[in-house]
Amino acid sequence: MVFCVKTLSEEDFSFATRLTSKMNWGLTDADFEFMMELEPKGCFVLLCGSEKVGIVTVVSFGKIGWFGNLIISEDHRRKGAGALLAKHAIDYLTDNNVETIGLYAYQDRVSFYRRLGFWDDSEFLVLKGKEFRTFTETKVREARRQNVSEIIKHDRSCFNASRRKSLEPIIMDSDNLCYMFTEGEQLLGYAVAKVSKKTAELGPLICPQGRSDIAIELLGTILNRLCESEVSICVPKKENSIISFLTESGFSESFHVTRMFLGPPISEKCIYVPESLERG
Repeated sequence: MVFCVKTLSEEDFSFATRLTSKMNWGLTDADFEFMMELEPKGCFVLLCGSEKVGIVTVVSFGKIGWFGNLIISEDHRRKGAGALLAKHAIDYLTDNNVETIGLYAYQDRVSFYRRLGFWDDSEFLVLKGKEFRTFTETKVREARRQNVSEIIKHDRSCFNASRRKSLEPIIMDSDNLCYMFTEGEQLLGYAVAKVSKKTAELGPLICPQGRSDIAIELLGTILNRLCESEVSICVPKKENSIISFLTESGFSESFHVTRMFLGPPISEKCIYVPESLERG
């Protein structure tokens, strides 16, 4: 059985969405189009002869890269296809001077990534909820166009790399929500909700370590705007006060993932909610 890898193109979107829909990932053609805009040469399709049998996407932010959406069609699993496609994506990132590669692994895939050299970092819970109560708002205000550079600079202080190419279009999308927490003139935290029809995905959210009160105010403000949406969020398992707040607000755990790294860890001195499982 001979496999080969090609770069994802627009004609592959329908295959990619069909394949990921079998895992209930909820990805659309627009998601893959966005990934290609971010990393045109970092989205791949695995072929067995002329048959499309798998996909993977990656994105690079300077020295840090993120790995996501690896899936192989059921008929071709356990034949080395997943490892081949994953190694191709890893080689792409390392060839582009990425030193640390991160990913969020479903629990049944952790051992697979360990065999590729990834190591376990921390646990995250994916929570979902809807029909939220109304929250009191204090120091939180809506971000404006002129705040984008400040937000990206603040994000970089936590993520250790600039995510401008992904964050700017997300923040500037008029359908999405972005709020900031400031004390005086200092930006201490921000949060984004990516909104689509009756669903929304919360993240990223970044604020100083030990300031879960900031995270909770940001989340409460955004949930006030999403009272008719089904909302998902990925939260570090160690952030007990944030998880308690979300649980009391009507969220429940859907599943959990393990954050893993290949290479040096990201030195994270903040409360960090991912932008997405696919992009870190």
